[in-house]
Amino acid sequence: MAALRGDFTDQTVLIYDTAGNHIGSSTINNHDRGSQQIQVNVMPDNLKINDNCKLLILSSPIPCEYSGIVKRTGGNLYIAMFKGQERESRGSVRYPVNTPAIIDALIIDNKYHPIQTPVRVSLINISTTGVRFRAPFYSFDKDDIFQMHLTISNSNKRVTAKVINFNDNEPESSDYGCSFIQIG
Repeated sequence: MAALRGDFTDQTVLIYDTAGNHIGSSTINNHDRGSQQIQVNVMPDNLKINDNCKLLILSSPIPCEYSGIVKRTGGNLYIAMFKGQERESRGSVRYPVNTPAIIDALIIDNKYHPIQTPVRVSLINISTTGVRFRAPFYSFDKDDIFQMHLTISNSNKRVTAKVINFNDNEPESSDYGCSFIQIG
């Protein structure tokens, strides 16, 4: 579990309540690896001392998921992290997120192929292993690999992902389930 020993400073963190409701996003200003605490640049207003929360840290090459509890140390609010994991188990919660993103390239035979008109998508949920998004009807096929740009909490992330499945919901759109290959 090498990623769990890494430094999460300057990474984006999505913060959820224990029921899985998105309550905020932030950038990690400081990660104290010894005490496994993070200090974020913006603490969601509805998080108070001793509140439990769930954290999804958009680290590279894959996100990490933690449970956390809000603590005060030296006058500053921190989130103490515990029960970390690099990959979710089959039954883990997928976290809702309502963020636009842009897919600007396909990757075919390990070569980057820009898309002339980037595809604008809307994220539905995110987990430690992948993302689900809504895109215009039949934009991608199963096993397509693409590059996506997303902005969360004023942090830009470049994601490489592979389409695992898709569902046609309406005549105008499809939902795509994708696995992360890399987050940069």
